[in-house]
Amino acid sequence: MTASEVVEDVEMKEEKEVEKKDPALLSVEDIKEQCRFIRRAVETKEPRFVHRVLRCIPATRKKLNPTVLRTLFRSLYSTDKDKEAGKELVKFIEEAEELDQTATPSRAKSASPLCPEVDVYLSLLVLIYLLDRKRGEDALKCANLLMTKIDYHNRRTLDVVSAKCYFYFTRCYEVLGRLDECRTPLHSRLRTATLRNDFEGQAVLINCLLRNYLFYNLYNQADKLVQKSSFPEQASNNEWARYYYYLGRIKAMQLEYSEAHKYLQISARKAPQSTATGFKQHVAKMTVTVDLLLGNIPARSTFLAPQMRHALAPYLQLTQSVKSGDLVKFDQTLQAFAKQFQDDHTYTLIMRLHHNVVKTAVRTISLAYSRITFADIAKKLMLDSPEDAEFIVAKAIRDGVIEAVLDHENGWMKSKDTSDVYATREPQIAFNQRIEFCLDLHNHSVKAMRFPPKSYNKDLESAEDRREREAQDLELAKEMAEEEDDGY
Repeated sequence: MTASEVVEDVEMKEEKEVEKKDPALLSVEDIKEQCRFIRRAVETKEPRFVHRVLRCIPATRKKLNPTVLRTLFRSLYSTDKDKEAGKELVKFIEEAEELDQTATPSRAKSASPLCPEVDVYLSLLVLIYLLDRKRGEDALKCANLLMTKIDYHNRRTLDVVSAKCYFYFTRCYEVLGRLDECRTPLHSRLRTATLRNDFEGQAVLINCLLRNYLFYNLYNQADKLVQKSSFPEQASNNEWARYYYYLGRIKAMQLEYSEAHKYLQISARKAPQSTATGFKQHVAKMTVTVDLLLGNIPARSTFLAPQMRHALAPYLQLTQSVKSGDLVKFDQTLQAFAKQFQDDHTYTLIMRLHHNVVKTAVRTISLAYSRITFADIAKKLMLDSPEDAEFIVAKAIRDGVIEAVLDHENGWMKSKDTSDVYATREPQIAFNQRIEFCLDLHNHSVKAMRFPPKSYNKDLESAEDRREREAQDLELAKEMAEEEDDGY
């Protein structure tokens, strides 16, 4: 073999290796493998295979392009019955060069038609592709086509995939700014999912409706939906996290801050630990605001976490102004970050904090002075008149914020000696709250655990084994009785 032939051989091997590492071809093979997992889930009635595929969607959506999608449709929609469905999806994809026929072999023409679950999953990938390309109108048409397919196939094996489709169906309307138009279809599908015991679909639809109501600040309607529907216990942790977050927002707006704080804590605990950074930031912002409304000061470590440092910077300044009772700094922070607070849906709650800032300032003054005039209080709080200061101090005394006596004739406030807090019921109440929190944490952890099906009866004997054992015991008893008779 000459040197030139050796060089040609090496070049041909390099070309083959390059062909094997073609990213488009690898993407096609990955999606085909996911389709095989879905078919396996349908055949074995095991939804965990579908859940595995759906967990890969964030990675899969980055690989989608016209070449990959057109190659998939040509190789999977090969039978006569499937070609029409494939043509409807190809309309949404731009023209592109398909991969070589030998590299991606098609399904045999005599093969059975594509199962509906795979068809719906591929349609979902097209919908996600259109949303990522910001083609809102085409995405809406594709979403309506997808809903038609789901309605046509009444199969329980389709429930897990259809639940994911409901979310992106709602997302299409949200991107177009027409979120209120999908409210009626979502209610209709929620009734159907409830009747069919589609737990995953119920969870997603309830969360989509709550998001819809809260987007338009319809808190009363959202509260009615929560009261008249029951969130399925079989829902995934991610859906529970969203549900508790929406509950926290509703309760905070209804002035039920303790309940709101509890729900937001559970939501943060159930959220994914390594991903969903944006969601955890939203939960943290709402939690800090509710904490301040409860009169608590969040720990500084909350604001210094790497993922939260930048997002919670305005809330750190807000917390500092509330802690010090500085009304000037509070107003400056509110004006500087008003737009961000409105986008975070916390502006209305933060407006309520003004009273907390005043209470903190009054408490600080009460601890610092044994006696102080109303004029000096008005000057420190930057109020218009001493009468306003007198009214604010009187309300603080009535609410139990401070322990003091007002002298209207002389125009001053006289602070009482600070009582021993351990002589009151406050330590007992705080201890009881901590016990309840630990018990709730244990209960939610047990519910979140996954157990293998029917593992509880693994060590138990079957009915046949029990009868055989009883027969052997009976024979043994007879033999022992006969031996005793022979002995006599």
